[in-house]
Amino acid sequence: VQLQASGGGLAQSGGSLRLSCVASGRTFSKLVIGWFRQAPGKAREFVGGISRTGGSINYADFVKGRFTISIDSAKSTLYLQMNSLKSEDTAVYYCSAGVSGYEHWGQGTLVTVSS
Repeated sequence: VQLQASGGGLAQSGGSLRLSCVASGRTFSKLVIGWFRQAPGKAREFVGGISRTGGSINYADFVKGRFTISIDSAKSTLYLQMNSLKSEDTAVYYCSAGVSGYEHWGQGTLVTVSS
């Protein structure tokens, strides 16, 4: 699975950004796919993802109500709509996917939120 993330950049606190992740190499509908992030000096953490078996979307508590994950299966693309951004959302955001888990990783896209 190859993953290409894009859409990062600079946003002001309270602003919005939308990240995209294009997946290729495997049947998109059979993948577990989601977003992680890694802030400077911190461990990578789960943001949210889609379980393909049930189609449910799970979010980390710290983004519930602010971030929304969606997919466009025709484009094999995963999106992360980020609203009400906070300075603590500053991080490199990675998409990850796999058949049975998060086995493959994209290159990451940097999101910087200014206060």
